[in-house]
Amino acid sequence: MRFIGPHVSAAGEPAAAVANALAVGATGFALFVKNQRQWVGKPLAEGEISHFKESLAAAPYAPGQVLPHAGYLINLANPDEEKHAKSLASMLDEVRRCETLGLDRVNVHPGSHLNQISPEAACDRVAESINKVLAETRGVTVVIENTAGQGAYLGADPEQLGRIVAGVEDKTRIGICLDTAHAYGAGFDLASEAGLQDFFERVDKAVGLRYLRGMHLNDSKEPLASHHDRHESLGKGYLGWAPFLAIARDPRFENIPLILETPDDTLWPEETKRLLDA
Repeated sequence: MRFIGPHVSAAGEPAAAVANALAVGATGFALFVKNQRQWVGKPLAEGEISHFKESLAAAPYAPGQVLPHAGYLINLANPDEEKHAKSLASMLDEVRRCETLGLDRVNVHPGSHLNQISPEAACDRVAESINKVLAETRGVTVVIENTAGQGAYLGADPEQLGRIVAGVEDKTRIGICLDTAHAYGAGFDLASEAGLQDFFERVDKAVGLRYLRGMHLNDSKEPLASHHDRHESLGKGYLGWAPFLAIARDPRFENIPLILETPDDTLWPEETKRLLDA
């Protein structure tokens, strides 16, 4: 089955995300389980937790159709001990919230080495951080996302994702998420059929597609190898519709959330339907 839909708002309470996903015809969706631009969120109330679980089951969506996204402030590669501890605590909170809501994965950016340590040391620091988070939680997989390679951010090269995955002790609870706009920004020409398949082959060699736990389907406002992260609606950017239809048809990507993070929410029903009909 194909799990396709947008990253929807959970404003008010997490159950709002379920209603918002249903409203656009989604078979999968993403949400933030707390404010993405704050280190600490208010505790989830018992009523919010039960309402979310009931809404999810009634929809019906299984946990594997949902790809929560962790907050943007988290940097598990930060070499500063005090700032790293803050990120680690925030990540632990994100995973515990997913655990409480009955969700089985959470997506996070790998972070930045801030030009203070080597990329290799930074990848190892991310893996060590994930090990600490997993040791204190149960049932939730941490999903590391590729990036466009802006500044000192990790994850533009699949080999860096592979190094992080290799450093995580519990291989049953680590995964990756591939963002198409990020990959294009990093220099992978997903607009061509050959380029798209070459990218997946490189990821498979560097990490293993068996670790794929979700994808972000975004067109790009910026040209190839821009190293900028600016999403565009599907078919309206440099990628065009072809790679997204190819991904939607590819049996390798069934049964994982394929998430739209496209900027025009009025187009979400159309984008979702076209991908589901592919």
